[in-house]
Amino acid sequence: QVQLVESGGGLVQAGGSLRLSCAASGFTFSSYTMGWFRQAPGNEREFVAGMTWGGYVSVDDSVKGRFAISRDNVENTVFLQMNSLKPEDTAVYYCAARSDDYVRSREYEYYGQGTQVTVSS
Repeated sequence: QVQLVESGGGLVQAGGSLRLSCAASGFTFSSYTMGWFRQAPGNEREFVAGMTWGGYVSVDDSVKGRFAISRDNVENTVFLQMNSLKPEDTAVYYCAARSDDYVRSREYEYYGQGTQVTVSS
């Protein structure tokens, strides 16, 4: 079955960096669009960044210039490099996958369990 396992979250000071990883299995990774979402307490889950199988990238305006998504189709892993972190980036971050190339969809087909990112001021 589909499995998405995130890692790399933690506590970091404002201005710092973290790199999230998501190991995928159970589907043809190289044919899927992969994305990252986040959900802060009291908020809805929101799109952060996505990358199609063909390499097209979409990044939400709130993180543009600070976050970057990448993928390794050999290791079946997707990454989210987060720089210049702000306290408002604090959230649970979820890896997600969908089988078409609608990268900015508000809903993907599969989600991981999430990893907590906390940014202190």
